[in-house]
Amino acid sequence: MLKLEVERLTKRYWQERDKREVLALEDVSVSVEDGEFTAIVGPSGCGKTTLMNIVAGLLPYEEGTVKIDGKKVSGPGVDRAVVFQHASLLPWRTIIGNIRYGMEMQKRFDEATMRERAERFLKMVGLVGFERHYPRELSGGMQQRVNLARALAADPKVLLMDEPFAALDAQTREFMQAELLKIWAQARKTVLFITHQINEAVYLADRVVVMSARPGRVKDVFRIPFDRPRTLSLKRDPKFLEIEDAIWKLVEEKPEDMNLTESPAELSDKA
Repeated sequence: MLKLEVERLTKRYWQERDKREVLALEDVSVSVEDGEFTAIVGPSGCGKTTLMNIVAGLLPYEEGTVKIDGKKVSGPGVDRAVVFQHASLLPWRTIIGNIRYGMEMQKRFDEATMRERAERFLKMVGLVGFERHYPRELSGGMQQRVNLARALAADPKVLLMDEPFAALDAQTREFMQAELLKIWAQARKTVLFITHQINEAVYLADRVVVMSARPGRVKDVFRIPFDRPRTLSLKRDPKFLEIEDAIWKLVEEKPEDMNLTESPAELSDKA
């Protein structure tokens, strides 16, 4: 069953400096099944974050539709939660207080439910014992785990993740990728994940959507064939490296090399 549908989405910006209109996204169609983990990759400036912000309801759009469970997205809603690149935790709140924050803002959970959910997701992200600590006392990776717990505790239908590990060092990033898969396996949320790292996308996702340079269009969609659960050793598998290389070639492809007679709808999934 489809959870998220983006159909023929187009987004234009007015660039005041140059007094001209900029086409950021053109005719983008992406669908995500219920419980599916979908990653989006593409060159810098291709509109990945713009797409994420539109799905989150933070940006308007001119053409096309965005739907969650068949209902059109017209602004932010409790059916979506966003995990950004920086944890953006409230420094004056404890870790458990930060996890509760989204639920408190929604005003749809009673006190007993908020307490139970905060404790459950604190445990799920492996931070039991840190509930009374403050964000400044945690490492970057631990702060992002709090950020993830806060998003999950609010019980969204779709979890939107925009480069959530980009600010972490390489070793911590690898650890957090593995941790995210464990957490996702328990929570089973529908995920739309933005990343610049292609091997991260292939490791995490069920499908990887490849976007073109601006204006962002869907160039191809790769279905990732590996069973779950996955371990980091998968990244050394020859098939993994083959898929990673194929995606890299598409990302690096110059616009003049593209077959512009093909529409995104005509691009086939890679087995």
